[in-house]
Amino acid sequence: MSSVKFTTHLQRYFPTLTETTVKAKTVAEVITAINEVYPGLAAYIVDERGRLRKHVIIFIDGEQIVDRTHLQDAVSETSQVYVFQALSGG
Repeated sequence: MSSVKFTTHLQRYFPTLTETTVKAKTVAEVITAINEVYPGLAAYIVDERGRLRKHVIIFIDGEQIVDRTHLQDAVSETSQVYVFQALSGG
């Protein structure tokens, strides 16, 4: 199963959010699976069309995903998936 980790900043919106494992072959499947564990998290990560939101970045094994529209980047059983929220400030 793939491991999914999140920035601690996301705990502001999802206080029980911790690293989890999911069975998935694509980023889209990862998001669907984590939304089952943390209802509402998918809406924070993707928009109403299923596209990755501008303030979110996802990495698979240290590489930023390429397909922000359909989320079809491949995920293996041993992948480490990282979900980051972009921060702004000055």
